[in-house]
Amino acid sequence: MENKTQEEAWTIKVSSLTCIDLANTNLYQSADSLKQACQDCGFFYVTNHGISEELRDKAFEQSKKFFALPLEEKMKVLRNEKHRGYSPVLDQILDPENQVDGDYKESFFIGIESVKDDPHGDTPFYSPNLWPDHDVLLGWRVPMEKYYQEALRVCKAIARLLALALDLDADYFDKPEMLGNPIAVMRLVHYEGMSDPSKGIFGCGAHSDFGMMTLLATDSICKDKDVKPRKWEYVPSIKGAYIVNLGDLLERWSNGIFKSTLHRVLGNGQDRYSIAFFIQPSHDCLVECLPTCQSENNLPKYPAIKCSTYLTQRYEQSHVDLSIYKQT
Repeated sequence: MENKTQEEAWTIKVSSLTCIDLANTNLYQSADSLKQACQDCGFFYVTNHGISEELRDKAFEQSKKFFALPLEEKMKVLRNEKHRGYSPVLDQILDPENQVDGDYKESFFIGIESVKDDPHGDTPFYSPNLWPDHDVLLGWRVPMEKYYQEALRVCKAIARLLALALDLDADYFDKPEMLGNPIAVMRLVHYEGMSDPSKGIFGCGAHSDFGMMTLLATDSICKDKDVKPRKWEYVPSIKGAYIVNLGDLLERWSNGIFKSTLHRVLGNGQDRYSIAFFIQPSHDCLVECLPTCQSENNLPKYPAIKCSTYLTQRYEQSHVDLSIYKQT
């Protein structure tokens, strides 16, 4: 576990990240800038994304209303085995080496709203969503679904730039087996309390995200996850911009050319809310080294793996077994 002296030494300068303008009509210019950011640290800002401030504010307003409900009410929509619904405090532990109990956060998962007789209905990560009772939170669902669709649109736009940055066709990731039918999850998050790294208490432990990429807000990142001791950098918010980070699946896909980056959240004693949007390829997508990321001198570093298999492993490793809630 980290001691206080180390923690103070590791934290933190303000990080300077590349800013990608999604309204730039010169896609290759944006792709070049994005490529440098992805090779450097895997974090960047996006602006002119088209998500209105009004919709964003509405989503946060509704998120706060949900987390303000009594725990008994929130537990009525406890997350299921397909990760839809409410995740209580300490439900997830992302850095067991340095955390004592788990993340001091509560969250709520929302995915693509599948329908009855959906061909993917029996597979992991596809499921009807769990929604709070309409009488308890009137009008809660509509702004969440609107925000979800907007975030999905932005992620797909970024994916086209990522494809160009990897010397692929812009629509490479649009295929049905990739982002044409994605596993996409929106996670509302509420942090509270004061973190104390010297005692293993974190709002969210150090981790890299599991999937392809994430739209998020975060406290600090560690650009080089292999260096010890870790050197953390604070990522400030920029009005009107989103922070985006790459996940481990894209690092595998790109043969390590693009980097997933460690990040964490330290609570400061005040309530903090964020909305993270995670996007991954389809359930059956075989994630293997992209053709432009390998050569005779740069052979694939990671074995091929089905997306749902990989995600299931990562979720099971980091979440409490649901049976524990049936015992309480």
